[in-house]
Amino acid sequence: MRIERSLKCVLLDDEIPSLRFLKMLCEQIPGVEVVKTFNEPAALLREYRSLSFDFCILDIEMPEFNGFDVARELKDFPIVFSTAYKQYASDAFDINAVDYMRKPISLQRLQQAIMKVEQIINNKAEIVSFAQFNTNKGKTVLYFDQINYVQIAEVDSRDKTVYLADGSFILLKNISFDKLMEILPEHDFIRINKKEIIATKIVKFFSADQITSNLFDEQDMPLLFNLGESYKKMFFEKFS
Repeated sequence: MRIERSLKCVLLDDEIPSLRFLKMLCEQIPGVEVVKTFNEPAALLREYRSLSFDFCILDIEMPEFNGFDVARELKDFPIVFSTAYKQYASDAFDINAVDYMRKPISLQRLQQAIMKVEQIINNKAEIVSFAQFNTNKGKTVLYFDQINYVQIAEVDSRDKTVYLADGSFILLKNISFDKLMEILPEHDFIRINKKEIIATKIVKFFSADQITSNLFDEQDMPLLFNLGESYKKMFFEKFS
């Protein structure tokens, strides 16, 4: 078996021999890289944001936190469970685990699980990354990764000005923020007040009332955005 794209994983098991054996199996699969191994759930929860990886293989029965606790925190990553117990299978799939492997794990069984992970990741990559909009100059195709932020247009509040990564802007005609939020990927955009939507990628710092972006104005000062009272809860949940 050889996967089509390189996949990076982190491993968690509180039993050191099991963890070493799982790492050894992963290293026998071409295209799979073990970024880091953990034998304590708390350590993984502390460090995962600083690591670059695609999926996780988690044990379930562990002290302090179980594998389900960790999986809920890592909800944006494909999860494969590895356990000696069969009674947790239904719970695992209730939280959308990609696979559930019973110990002792064979190389063939691990390969099957990783093939499922690869399929999930490839499907996500095929998600539409653009949309068509009406502008003041006609129709345009706008790629989401080019958008920095969106504001209500100065002349007509029914229109929206989209500021792009290349420094240009586009005027979208007669579209509401609610409609825009339906179109834009939820993971990548958030509404921060009554007049603005921003891409999460531009957030550098934030306080209770203000967001400092990684963009700069004409005076070479960081571009600031106000965080509206009604939008704080959603914003802090996204960045917690």
